[in-house]
Amino acid sequence: MTKNEKLKQWVSEMKKICTPDAVHWCDGSKDEYDRMLEIMLDAGIAMKLDESKRPNSFLFRSDPSDVARVEDRTYVASRKKEDVGPTNNWVEPKELKEKMLKLYNGCMKGRTMYVIPFSMGPIGSPISKIGIEMTDSPYVVANMHIMTRVGTKVLEALGADGEFIPCMHSVGKPLAQGETDNGKWPCAPIEQKYISHFPEENLIWSYGSGYGGNALLGKKCLALRIASVMAKREGWMAEHMLILRLTNPEGRKFHIAAAFPSACGKTNLAMLQPTIKGWKCECIGDDIAWMKIAPDGSLRAINPESGFFGVAPGTSYESNPMAMESIRKNTIFTNCLLTDDNDIWWEGIGVPCKHGVDWKGKEWTPESKEKGAHPNARFTAPARQCPVICPDWENPEGVPIDIFIFGGRRTSVVPLVTESFDWDHGVYLGATAASEATAAALDVKSKLRRDPFAMLPFCAYDMGDYWQHWFDMGDRLGKKAPKIFYVNWFRKDADGKWLWPGFGDNSRVLKWMCDRIEGKAECVETPIGRLPSKTSLDLSGVKVTGKDLEELLKVDVQAWKSELPEIEEFMNQFKDRLPERMKKQFAKMKKQLGG
Repeated sequence: MTKNEKLKQWVSEMKKICTPDAVHWCDGSKDEYDRMLEIMLDAGIAMKLDESKRPNSFLFRSDPSDVARVEDRTYVASRKKEDVGPTNNWVEPKELKEKMLKLYNGCMKGRTMYVIPFSMGPIGSPISKIGIEMTDSPYVVANMHIMTRVGTKVLEALGADGEFIPCMHSVGKPLAQGETDNGKWPCAPIEQKYISHFPEENLIWSYGSGYGGNALLGKKCLALRIASVMAKREGWMAEHMLILRLTNPEGRKFHIAAAFPSACGKTNLAMLQPTIKGWKCECIGDDIAWMKIAPDGSLRAINPESGFFGVAPGTSYESNPMAMESIRKNTIFTNCLLTDDNDIWWEGIGVPCKHGVDWKGKEWTPESKEKGAHPNARFTAPARQCPVICPDWENPEGVPIDIFIFGGRRTSVVPLVTESFDWDHGVYLGATAASEATAAALDVKSKLRRDPFAMLPFCAYDMGDYWQHWFDMGDRLGKKAPKIFYVNWFRKDADGKWLWPGFGDNSRVLKWMCDRIEGKAECVETPIGRLPSKTSLDLSGVKVTGKDLEELLKVDVQAWKSELPEIEEFMNQFKDRLPERMKKQFAKMKKQLGG
């Protein structure tokens, strides 16, 4: 239990509303984790995988309506609609609470309410925050054990009067007396799903979904949506970014934070295995970065999570060997195929599967019309299991960021790598980032999606104000501001062939960035930014033809010019919140392209 009266009162209030059969305060122990899995095994919701192949690992199948983020059921309830901006779903806070309280009324009948004290970031770090999630899902408890620091130590750090972020969750499936889930994933119908954020109160309410970020409220809900507002208010940054350390042969350490939309290679880059002799890469985080300006003026970052919630399909020993090693044990898999020898499989894993049971529980063979694993199937694994986890990944002071990278999945137009002219131009590059749609969101319909800073679904206030916050942070950082680059690993030629080998060879692009910081690499000035000269990229031992390299570094002025009206239209939706400095950057780009 806790000495924090505010917390005790909140738990008491929600208990009266949700009427669970019991309340359990999570202590974060291994025994507790094991007990959660036993509960789900007994309920027929979890399947234990072969102990000799994948020790202490389990497979879950969610309901087909509950497989990804549901952006059209995700709400930001600020008091003023204009504070939310045009890219969020706004509902008046009182109205939303009334709707949800009706759903919460009696929603945990027949279940246990679990109170999960969790720390985002190392406990006690000046950059960390404490959250308390209440849930009726043992699946959530088990995943939060992996993804955050859970338990008694968090309550001790909270103390009697510490601040916490309240996170309320229910799967929305109360049980009548004697009723069980009967082996079915518990959730509410899609029209009853609500993932709601109340930024002025630092409050999160989620109902109806048991899956991923809809239910693991420390993830996108707290670490990005609520944290983005807190960061602006308090003068720091909460970003959808991986963090890695790259060490050159001379021993100099560079720290890189990079933003890509989900399923566009973020985890692959976070666990990069360099193909250049003498260079070493270590993973600090694969998804989220919290950054504050340190007393010495540098921007220091922590990974607020303690686990990986990775997209499984496409992950293989070829694409990401370190991720594959990270999930060999103690891992929760969701919506993967179950093989006949009681292991998991998914499309792109790199080995064939002749027969199994698909993510919907149906018999599957390679001839089946549907995929064996859902495109957004996931693994939840402890970060400490990654063979290349950085020794400083839990350093409470964080690591100093040298480089920011933005990027996306574009098969044409965008070159392999571009360096910004300066900080403001870098903010423009991040603001105009676009990527082809991924499977991480349930309801993405357009082929090309503008996704500024990979934060479009996660910034819980007006995006124009968010861009201004980036400009302001640049002013505060001054000469210590990280350099900004934009990358695109996904260029194809006219025949649809990848022009760049990717994976470990992406280290060659990172090397160029590091060399640029040290003044050791040449660049070519173009209307869109600085690109490598043809000889400044280290291509020793890699099969990239001169023709392919020319295409990778090509700047098609007409193609860039043709996107300007759409970019202008996108920016204009932010009206009077659009920063003057962003307008200047757009005008400058237009002029440089001859517009």
